[in-house]
Amino acid sequence: MPGTLYIVATPIGNMNDVSARMTSTLQSVDVVFAEDTRVAKSLLHKLDIKVTVKRYDHHSHEKQIRHVLEELEEGHDVAYVSDAGTPGIEDPGGRLVESVARDLPEAPIVPISGPSAIITALSVCGFPADKFNVMGFAPKKKGRQTYFDNVAASTITTVLYESTHRIHKTVDEIASRQPDRKMVIARELTKKFETIMRGTASELVERLATASTKGEFVIVLE
Repeated sequence: MPGTLYIVATPIGNMNDVSARMTSTLQSVDVVFAEDTRVAKSLLHKLDIKVTVKRYDHHSHEKQIRHVLEELEEGHDVAYVSDAGTPGIEDPGGRLVESVARDLPEAPIVPISGPSAIITALSVCGFPADKFNVMGFAPKKKGRQTYFDNVAASTITTVLYESTHRIHKTVDEIASRQPDRKMVIARELTKKFETIMRGTASELVERLATASTKGEFVIVLE
């Protein structure tokens, strides 16, 4: 019998979000594959869990997927963790699951649910969330204008990520197309300096000019 692949959600900042099921799963597996081994080892150290950690990211997929499959074929239980939150959303987890489901269909794939920056932001945005559109990160160059045109064209609640280095440019792009569109900007969710700003796109351009823009951002548009 092949081993089980566990897709394990981890805290997006606040260690109090660690669940008993997440901890027991990471304690029980034979190996952890991680988007960033340094981040994973730090988490495991805080939980006092000693387990082999191997890298699996976008760049190492072709090489490392063979090792994941070999571990499972040998009956070893495997966990995958991303840098933070629920794997499979803006990280290599989706590709990993796709490959295992296709190449080793008899191996169970089990989700260990937990924090998600997208769902956390949606829960406090105050916009309709019975259906929503997730756009991920904006392209840095090629396709950037088309991306923001598509954001503007969306008629349902829309969620995107942004980094500390490009948050100003991204909000400017949205405001230039839809200055009155309602927006929530969530910074450093669940962390010490968590900040949630509400207003129209043009209002939040002004607020960002004097606010701290360090950290990670989730933007929600009505």
